[in-house]
Amino acid sequence: MLKQVGTHASMMKRLTAAAVAATLGLFALAGTAPAAKADEPYWQCVTFARMFSGIEIFGDAHTWWSQAQNRFQTGERPRTGAVLAFQSSGRMSRGHVAVVSEVLTDRVIRVTHANWGGSRGKVEENVTVVDVSGSNDWSSVKVWYNPINDLGTTVYPTYGFIYKAPAQPSDGVLMASVPTSDGQP
Repeated sequence: MLKQVGTHASMMKRLTAAAVAATLGLFALAGTAPAAKADEPYWQCVTFARMFSGIEIFGDAHTWWSQAQNRFQTGERPRTGAVLAFQSSGRMSRGHVAVVSEVLTDRVIRVTHANWGGSRGKVEENVTVVDVSGSNDWSSVKVWYNPINDLGTTVYPTYGFIYKAPAQPSDGVLMASVPTSDGQP
């Protein structure tokens, strides 16, 4: 029974995330975001990234990378659905997190994120992010900035990508399989 409750809760989270994604998709089809209204939610990047990615990490964005260690897989390569974790820097004192919506090349991705730059409290879809690090390890990026219709001039330091997959199986048991030999049922 306990497992069914956990499965139900997980399914509800996915359905909620799907509903948000569908709503965002409708806004994209319309070509413009809706006008802000007093009763609309003010999205924080962490709340949106957690809901959109399914990665259950809480707290300020700059803490996500350390919290992900030994809980989730992390790395230097973008994957669709992964969270790009930005370090604290400049006016971004609490860091930032964004969900990878598309990998275009080994150095160019698109992210969907909330509460960035001129879109305070709003969600921006499919924003271009470029790896400008010298080592091609996504440790430094530039982010598309709509007001100038180009990449922004600021270089943002990042920790890397947090993937939804757990660091190890949740029950701590690793399963092995043995291939069957020819002629065996």
